[in-house]
Amino acid sequence: MTDEEYALREELIKACQAMNGLGINKGTSGNISVRHGDGFLISPTGIPYDQLTPEHVVAMTWDATFEGDVLPSSEWRFHRDILQARPDLNAVVHTHSTKATSVSILGRDIPAIHYSIAAAGGDSIRCAPYEIFGSQELADQVVKALEGRRACLMEHHGVIAGHVSIARALSLAVTVEELATQLLLLLPMGEPPALSEAQIAEVLVKFKTYGQQSPGTLEGLRKAS
Repeated sequence: MTDEEYALREELIKACQAMNGLGINKGTSGNISVRHGDGFLISPTGIPYDQLTPEHVVAMTWDATFEGDVLPSSEWRFHRDILQARPDLNAVVHTHSTKATSVSILGRDIPAIHYSIAAAGGDSIRCAPYEIFGSQELADQVVKALEGRRACLMEHHGVIAGHVSIARALSLAVTVEELATQLLLLLPMGEPPALSEAQIAEVLVKFKTYGQQSPGTLEGLRKAS
């Protein structure tokens, strides 16, 4: 195992522990994967996060083979299929966060009630139809729900968030939970108003330069202003 892979395994473990610390997961119900080499690394099934070591993290190939006695997460199929279908995503975080899972039980999408929904890549966060956990049918539905998006819900199940890194995917999962919380607070007052496609499109453009930028990027922004 190279130093780079070891560090990536450690990062994955810390993110698993952070899910529970952030309150977006309980126990070992969630799972995380990250692209690596000729496949991906994924959290194991059924091992408490505070007991995980880098050796517990499972390295899988695209044809679903792996070595050793530690079994991968039962959700490895949708992790694999998302990473294969989406070269723009390097990491996938799956949680059972309470509010977002509650919205998934309603079987409904999250509309553009707040501009931060653009972090998920569009003007909605879709809810994939229910399929049994760990199944290829669920993986197929999830890949479809993620078209043009970086996050989705799974009916009667939970949340998936993908991004260029584990940290960004974890942050997006938190954003989905915030949006779900807002939606559930608003629904007793009726269907909430949503931003238009044009308004979200404007936000998506601004998000491209949101956050810390390199000096060269900043100079370009100054010249454009």
